Amino acid sequence: MQFSAPRRRRPAEPIVPMINVVFLLLIFFLMSAQIAPPAPFDVILPESGVGDRATPADTLYMDAEGQLAFNDARGAAVLDALAARATPEAPLHIRADAGMEARALARLLPALAARGVDRVEIVTGAQ
Repeated sequence: MQFSAPRRRRPAEPIVPMINVVFLLLIFFLMSAQIAPPAPFDVILPESGVGDRATPADTLYMDAEGQLAFNDARGAAVLDALAARATPEAPLHIRADAGMEARALARLLPALAARGVDRVEIVTGAQ
């Protein structure tokens, strides 16, 4: 009786090194990512034609009803928190809802100036 020689199988590719690389990449991206705190409420930004992007800075949020939020402060406490901010020489970014009346923002600016906020930039969305 004659038996044929068994065919030699290719050795399986090791998958462990690939799994190690995937985990190392995952750890790298988790460690290098910046985790930004969520906005206190949803704000729809007005559109602008300029392509400049705002740099991260102190940000004051205003919703469509004129409610204010800055860091952990809400409502009337916002103005006092703005006066005590860490970088008073940096511009204050205002992220105001597009549905908010401009008068509400105009009434806010003198109160900000009285608290020592010299430079204000309004953040808009890109087209």
